[in-house]
Amino acid sequence: MSKRIAGGARHVRMKQEGRNGLRFFSPDLQANTQRSLELAAALKGAIAANELFLVFQPQMALRDGRLTGAEALLRWQHPKWGAVPPAEFIPLAEQTGSIVPIGRWMQRQALRTVRAWDEAGLPPITLAINVSAVQFAQTELVDGLCTMVRDAGVPPERIEIELTEAVALRDPVAAGKMLQHLHDAGFRLSIDDFGTGYSSLSYLRDFSVNKLKIDRSFIRDIAHDEMARRLARTMVDMAHALGMTAIAEGGETDEQRAHLRACECDEIQGFLYSRPLEADAFVAFARANART
Repeated sequence: MSKRIAGGARHVRMKQEGRNGLRFFSPDLQANTQRSLELAAALKGAIAANELFLVFQPQMALRDGRLTGAEALLRWQHPKWGAVPPAEFIPLAEQTGSIVPIGRWMQRQALRTVRAWDEAGLPPITLAINVSAVQFAQTELVDGLCTMVRDAGVPPERIEIELTEAVALRDPVAAGKMLQHLHDAGFRLSIDDFGTGYSSLSYLRDFSVNKLKIDRSFIRDIAHDEMARRLARTMVDMAHALGMTAIAEGGETDEQRAHLRACECDEIQGFLYSRPLEADAFVAFARANART
């Protein structure tokens, strides 16, 4: 049997699981587990070691190509592993609790950046900051953010708190209360990955949300799939009916942009306009795309 296991994995009988219980071991799995353990440990010192930094992806108005905002994205450059993908280290940070201090650091850095953009003479830009499930569950989230914006001298309406649809649907009642507190404090709010949830959409009616981000999976095939276009149009119409802005995530082609305009989508974010940029490069992009 062991000869038929790909990658030279060998099976190990687990007595505590019963006589016929089997578990499989592979060197690749062990290596991945070891890497995860090392990454999780290294994350705890990543802030002090200045290994974390933010990049900013522009958000553009579909009607006239005007720069409307940006999303702050976290990056990790490790001296041993190089650029660690966010899809790998962010789940580890959430599992270990490191996401809490990292999230606070990210919020402070984002606010300093907004202040620097203002001092550089850029037009007022709304900056979206992602909040994880762990952070969103903290009762002190709102007070902490209010203190940060006050200390940074940034109006709260310049900050958009971005929450995934999956997190919002875990406990819609609690999420609704937290979103209302954030709204009352002056922050803008958006639901990310919209369309990927598997629950009733009635929660949107009760949430104080300004923007819906249509997931990239609905944008990818919009240029050549009639059903994708219908779904995009439905989600845009739903956002507008609820008084919200609709933004399409993952726009990469002129064809996608044309169809999104036809759907009357408000904004777009994606490689078509720009990859995520470091702060100085974003300033240059903003100046080059200024609209008078």
